[in-house]
Parts: sequence; structure tokens; C-alpha cells
Amino acid sequence: MPELIEQSKPISNGALPMQNKTKEDNCGLYNHIRGINVSFGSVQKLTPGVQAFVDEAVVLCQPEQIHICDGSDMEYKMLLKLMCESGTIVPLPKYENCWLARTNPADVARVESKTFICTERKEESIPTPQDGVKGTLGNWISPADMETAIKERFPGCMKGRTMYVVPFSMGPVGSPLSKIGIEITDSAYVVASMRIMTRMGASVLEQLQKKEEFVRALHSVGTPANGVIERSSWPCDPERTIILHKPADNMIVSYGSGYGGNSLLGKKCFALRIGSTIAKKEGWLAEHMLILGITNPKGEKKYITAAFPSACGKTNLAMLNPTLPGYKVECVGDDIAWMKFDEQGTLRAINPENGFFGVAPGTSMETNPIAMKTVFRNTIFTNVASTSDGGVYWEGMESSLAEGVTITDWLGNPWTKESGKPAAHPNSRFCTPANQCPIIDEAWEDPAGVPISGILFGGRRPAGVPLIYEARNWTHGVFMGSAMRSEATAAAEHKGKVIMHDPFAMRPFFGYNFGHYVQHWLSMESRGNVPKIFHVNWFRKGADGKFMWPGYGDNSRVLEWVLRRINGEDCAAESAIGYIPAENQLNLEGMTSSVNLAELFSLPKDFWTQEVEEIRKYFESQIGSDLPAAIYNELEQLKQRIAAM
Repeated sequence: MPELIEQSKPISNGALPMQNKTKEDNCGLYNHIRGINVSFGSVQKLTPGVQAFVDEAVVLCQPEQIHICDGSDMEYKMLLKLMCESGTIVPLPKYENCWLARTNPADVARVESKTFICTERKEESIPTPQDGVKGTLGNWISPADMETAIKERFPGCMKGRTMYVVPFSMGPVGSPLSKIGIEITDSAYVVASMRIMTRMGASVLEQLQKKEEFVRALHSVGTPANGVIERSSWPCDPERTIILHKPADNMIVSYGSGYGGNSLLGKKCFALRIGSTIAKKEGWLAEHMLILGITNPKGEKKYITAAFPSACGKTNLAMLNPTLPGYKVECVGDDIAWMKFDEQGTLRAINPENGFFGVAPGTSMETNPIAMKTVFRNTIFTNVASTSDGGVYWEGMESSLAEGVTITDWLGNPWTKESGKPAAHPNSRFCTPANQCPIIDEAWEDPAGVPISGILFGGRRPAGVPLIYEARNWTHGVFMGSAMRSEATAAAEHKGKVIMHDPFAMRPFFGYNFGHYVQHWLSMESRGNVPKIFHVNWFRKGADGKFMWPGYGDNSRVLEWVLRRINGEDCAAESAIGYIPAENQLNLEGMTSSVNLAELFSLPKDFWTQEVEEIRKYFESQIGSDLPAAIYNELEQLKQRIAAM
């Protein structure tokens, strides 16, 4: 659990002269902090620890005024009006309460190279790679260098701006699985987005009155060192952007970017990086996973989580529209799962988020009709294209364009299909409330969480990897997660079609040494009843270069087999890599396209021999002795089974 704030260390030791911090700074005024006017909200609602955090941030950042957020509709309308006046957003009259933000073109994505974990010892944060090998499992920064980074950026960074104090809960307010954070930011866009993505406002401050434990998160969009803000509607400082996490103090500090992944600090920063360190201490899991419920024709329902890298169909699976008659899929969450054993030893999960922050391009009535029915109310779109009839457009929406409608691209320029470049940025987003999803699960906000019966790992593998296989046991399943690989796509910063290692789909999000993370996963077996683990691959291609499996709604056929295995049915055959569906045990009835199952489940010996060597090379060069011996043992067993094929 986060330590009490009084026990935490300051944001920055000596970033500004502390001798000015006297009782007189509040001038005896009722609604001021350090002499700075609180223009909205009441200081009296803040717990002592929150007030101490705000107090320190005020001294460091020197805002013009302070706004203590309450999460109300009135506040949200005020923020929208403010952003419209500043040009940060424009209304989208085609839809109900929808808005479009266009960022500075230099501030469009997460910046992995500028994202750091701060610990006393480097090996606490990241594994030790082989000599001469660049580590890819996170970036470490020393406490002294973190201190310097803050001092170089934050003093006076909010001059002339409003400082927003954002109390938020990751998970339902009051749930034993939930955690609270306080984000301090100078971005109204961040506040409005946090209201969608988290449970935010007065109820969280009330919860803190009962138990004052929270993660501190400080954010500023910054100002370039030369003082020149390139785009007043979207201030940022891309040259000096930095995202810092200090697990020992449960603290996040982010500077220079307004983009969601860098500025909505409840999301990846808290829910995964800091969340995973808290989870390790407390014996649970914070994972980059969707959560779905699937009900069979008999009315039997199971919940499954799944971890896929970016652009591998996570949201599409979470919002699946099954082609199998009588099956129903409901969505608990599309991105993050917090999982903890209850007193009966059942692994239960919550979606700590309150909204969907989804990639827009590729989302369409053809690929994800549920998402399309979710996003056109109460949504903030970012870096998508706009249409002359007051709507939005992105790649994949061609069929929805009305005759005569013209398009303006994400940069504000006229666009046609002949422009030779995308209308929407490849990483453009929709930020939309989860409760609008037509198939949101009735238990999605259950404080106890939902019981998890299966875990899927997967990636985009055009060759060699079958549609579905099941781990032999928990340790083998953890190995499968550790060895995950996927073809890099537009959502990644890497260019070209290359197979990249992305263990547990968490590579950019580990809050501590990956080797220790794997050991933590292994330890879960001793804590309760662990679910079955599977690996899926919707993206295998045939000799003709086309996908061998139709995917989308037909993925329900794979989930049906998963359910049968969870229920203990004898419908599997053993293979060198795990259990695969036995002959005629994958339900293809009613499929509109023909599938070559023999090719889809083939295991080319040369491919898998090379796969084993690629995994070994990765483990040895990136993780070395930090990786538990049990995982190396699983790799050796796989090698022997492949050799015997």
C-alpha cells in the first residue's frame, strides 16, 4: 500500500529555497495555499497529507491560481468552455457532447526513451544485460539525477497558469482492490480526460478522510527553455520531456508532454508501473490486460484476461461480437487488470479504469461495431481528422463517409484519399466513458472484482505459431508470457516489420526488474488457485500471404475451446509447445470462410528450432541471471521436445 504521505520524501529536495515556507504564506486567508488563491474548491476538503503535497507543489511550480477538482458536471462544462476558448478543443456538433483536440505535432505518443524508474540501485529497476548489449526492459535513473531533472524543469513552470488538484481512484471508490492518487497538473485537457478515465472528484477526497493513503503524481506540460511556446493551444516542451517514477515514495513526476500516455498519470504510470511495484509488495498482479466475460448457451459464464501488445486486437476481443450462436461476450475492461486472490483463493480482477483510451484508426463498423456504438457520445477525440458535417474521420471509416463531405486532417489541412498520407495520426485516440459500452459487464464495477478462470497471451505472428495452444502448467504458462514476441506495428516507435520481444505485453510498463517480476508471477501459484494459461495468434499467414484465420467475431470459436478446457473437457491433443485442439474439437460450424486447420496448427521444426534460439538469446542478453532458473528450465524442455519432433 502507498505509505502515508507524511512519511514520503519531498518532490525535490531544495528545488526552491525552503526558507520562504512560513506560516505567514497563507496570509491567514481561508481559501489560499501559500498565498495563492484557490479559485475553485475548498482547501478544507483536503486531508493534511494532500494539502502538504499541494503546498510543496505550489512552492515549486508557482501557479497563478489553484483549482481543487470535484468531478462535477458543472466543473466539466467549465473546463470544456475554457479549452474551447484557448483553442485546445473544438466542438463536434454531429455528435452529443464530443470534442476534438489537436496536439502539437511533436507531442503525439508515449516516449519510452524518456521514461525512467528511480531506485537507489540500478538492478532494482532493470535487469543487467550482457556487456555491450543495450537493455530494452526499462530505463533507470538515480535519485540524484532525478532530483537534477526536476530542478532543471519544474521551478516556476506553472507561472501564469492554473494548478489543478485532481483526486482520483483507480478502481471503484472504496473497493479493497482500488488505490487512490492525487494528480497535480496545469492542463485542463488532462483534468477533463482524467474525469473520463478514472473515478475523479469529491468522493475520492471523502474516501481519503477514512484512510489517507495515496500515490502522488505531479505533471506539467512545461515551457521550452527559450520561453517560446510554439502552439498556445497545446503548450509542451518536447525537447525536455521526461516521465519519472519513484516506487519507494509512490511518486510520479511528468514534465513536457500533454499526450495522454505521458500526462494521464493514472493510466500506464500509476496503473502499471507504480501499480506493479505495489502489487509485488502486497502479493497481487497489475497487468496490461483486457478483462471479458463470456457466457455459453447453457448460461455458464467465465471471465478471462488477455495480454496482447499494441495493435494486436485487445479492444476488439474485449468488445467481441461472437459468430457462434448462443454465446455472449461482455466487457469489463480493454486495457488494464488488477488481480488479487480473495480469502477463498480465487483470483479476482478489477478494471482500475473508468474509460477507454483507444487507438482510433482501424476501428470501424466492420472491425469493432461495439466500439463504434460506444464512442460517439461524451468523448474527447485527439489527433483524428474532422469532417465538414461536424464529425470525425480516421482510416477504416471510409464506408461511413456521406456523399460530398470533405475532410480536414489531424494537422488542420484539407485531405483527400490522394493526399498520400493518413488523415488521422496513426496513434490518434478516443477517450470515452466505459459505462457507455453496449456490452459493459454488469459486474464491471463490482468492488470484489470478477473471478478469473483463464489468461491469454498473444501477439502478431505471421509464421509458425498456431492459432491457440494451452500451457502444460502454471510455470510453463509464465514461460509463455516471458517469451512473448510480436511483429512491430504502427503503434510502436520502431519502423519496419520486425518480430520484437514483448514479454507479458508489458515491456514498456515494468515498474521494477523484469527478472523479479517473473519470479513474482511464479510465486502466485503458492498464493491461491491459479487459472489456466493459453497463447493465441490471430495473425498467422498462409503461403499466399493472406491471414489464415478470419478473426474478429470468429475468435469466439477459440474462446469456446478455452472454456471447454477450463471446464476440464478432454478436447486437447499434446504437442511439442503445449496442448492444442484435438481433431474436430475446434467448432467451425457455420463459418463463412474455409480454414485449413492442418496448416493453421502446423509446427514447422525449423521455425521452432530458430524460435527457441531467439528466445534463449533474448533471455541471456537482456536478463541473464536475473531470470529465474525455472524459466530457463522451461526453455530447455521446449528445446528437447522440438528436437524430438
